[in-house]
Amino acid sequence: MSHTFEFYRSQYPFELLTDKEFEEIFGNAVVKEYSKNEFIIHEDENEDTIDIHFLVSGLAQNIMHRSNGRQLSVRFYYPGDLVGIMILLTSGEMRFSVQALESVKTLRFNQASFLEIMSNNTQFSKVVLDGISHLMKSLYDEVKYKSSTDEQDDRELYKKRAGAYMEPPTFIHPAESVEKAARMLQQQKIEALIVSEDRESLLGMIGYGDLLKAYFENNHQDPVNDHMSEESYSISDQEFIYDALSYLKHHPTEIIPVHHKDKIVGILRQSSFFTIKNSVYFDLTYQISNATSVDEIKALSPVYNQGFQEFVASLIDEQMFAYDIAELMTNYNDRIHKQVVQIAEDEMIAEGHGTPPVNYCFLVMGSEGRKEQAFSTDQDNGMILSDYDQSRNREHIEQYFLYFSQKINAMLNECGYPYCTGGIMAKENKWRQQMSEWRNNINDWIKKMDAEEIRDFTIFMDFRPISGDFSLAYDLKKYVVQRVQRSLGLHQLLMKDTLRFRVPVQPFGRISAVGKKRTLNIKKSAIMQIVNAIRIYSMKYGVESINTINRLDALAEQERFHPRDVENTKLALHRLMLFRLKENLNQLQNNKPLSNDLQLTQLNKIERRSLKDGLLIAKRLQQVLELSYNRNRVK
Repeated sequence: MSHTFEFYRSQYPFELLTDKEFEEIFGNAVVKEYSKNEFIIHEDENEDTIDIHFLVSGLAQNIMHRSNGRQLSVRFYYPGDLVGIMILLTSGEMRFSVQALESVKTLRFNQASFLEIMSNNTQFSKVVLDGISHLMKSLYDEVKYKSSTDEQDDRELYKKRAGAYMEPPTFIHPAESVEKAARMLQQQKIEALIVSEDRESLLGMIGYGDLLKAYFENNHQDPVNDHMSEESYSISDQEFIYDALSYLKHHPTEIIPVHHKDKIVGILRQSSFFTIKNSVYFDLTYQISNATSVDEIKALSPVYNQGFQEFVASLIDEQMFAYDIAELMTNYNDRIHKQVVQIAEDEMIAEGHGTPPVNYCFLVMGSEGRKEQAFSTDQDNGMILSDYDQSRNREHIEQYFLYFSQKINAMLNECGYPYCTGGIMAKENKWRQQMSEWRNNINDWIKKMDAEEIRDFTIFMDFRPISGDFSLAYDLKKYVVQRVQRSLGLHQLLMKDTLRFRVPVQPFGRISAVGKKRTLNIKKSAIMQIVNAIRIYSMKYGVESINTINRLDALAEQERFHPRDVENTKLALHRLMLFRLKENLNQLQNNKPLSNDLQLTQLNKIERRSLKDGLLIAKRLQQVLELSYNRNRVK
């Protein structure tokens, strides 16, 4: 054995080993080095391949990834800590990643030798086990869940948000006793309490199951903080109610907290939904969440699944707003994208490429980013990677994510989401970058933007995270919003670009059309004019929302738009999007290629009037924008 490791002979706990045991562990030890953000252990690794590491220098953290895109760090690892023991001793029941927070050096031990010595040397084993934080185990179970989503058939449900169904929350301070919590549950006849220090923010929940366990262990005088479930699933008051139902169907829980921004404003209970029936949509989304192959996903894709198409047609018949249907369809597409990314990652592992070497976030952009999709759509996506410039494995990391992203884009294409003709996809280097590269390129982009690139930028502006480490996307979004709001030159470029494509309505209301069939591209000629105009105003006033309806509401709240104009614009979007949805459904039914082209000769008098009203509102927005642009020029 090399004299390199003699130093550890007198180090605790290795001083408890016999000479033979020390030789067995250190004889095959390997020095490993990891750069910042690299994984020492990844949760998707096979249990048999996980080795035990002794941290020699640097700092690392334990990470538990969750399906909502957030990640929880339960503890840090410091020099002298053993890494990987807990996963192995729990036979893989506890799974998490260990990631370097800075440059890290470890000694990697052979798994089999180390565990055998632990079983034979009780003193050494006790020290090792005592050294593993009990905090890790207590926090583990409550953060590992996989969100599958299913919906229901009550049509009103698709028009309502969580805020319409919620009930007032009941709070308890974390320092209060378990006994008091039990009395509150009994007196108020509710299933669980929200644990909060300020009656606004969510620390966790405590329900009958938590209380029963505490009483069995004779811990009823303990503070609630010791027994609550942390990192609870919650839902925004503005999200569709079906998201909560989807969670409840496959993840029984007492209550679901409802938040408005960062404040808890209500709860949803299982009893709130006793009258709700199942639907095709429930079944389809459940199948997506359990799909393990591209063929399974393809059969569930909107363009290939007749059941989904019939469901959308029924929502139109129920006179649901078209922009709400578009949001629902986008949520459905989100689930498909998320599952495709997971299947691609599983394939990478199965093919021997291993787990992702650093954190990543898969983004969607354009209409999917805004949650404004119809059936006719292509891919607009990208990827943010944690910085790995200083890594010795830079080339491996780059090759890994190139192949990974190529897999994702190919799978999406197969599932009915065609490749983007403009190349805005994660497999392209421009749209798959480290965080620092994204920031630098955004700075250059804003400074040197030309007319050709402006359309790419408008698509990018509406990005949203789908899978991976969402914090990467949130950090980049804040950076982009700040940079964009300050760039008046960019605002003017965007205005110029938007005004290049005029809404095709003549002064006396005649609709301009193309060709003998008199077709109109409903997306490019009308919908996007509204979307682009509202985006420019949102940029100007620092509105962070992506969805056009949400942007309109924010502008009304800031008193930048009159409420009447906001409602008129919403109505126009509804009518224009409705034409697009109906035309797409007609194309699918008649086995025609999907497009956004509307044949004016096929419209009746009422439809023509409705279309003209929508186009006139879009034209008015363009005019307001043009006046604003000209005024800025002569300041």
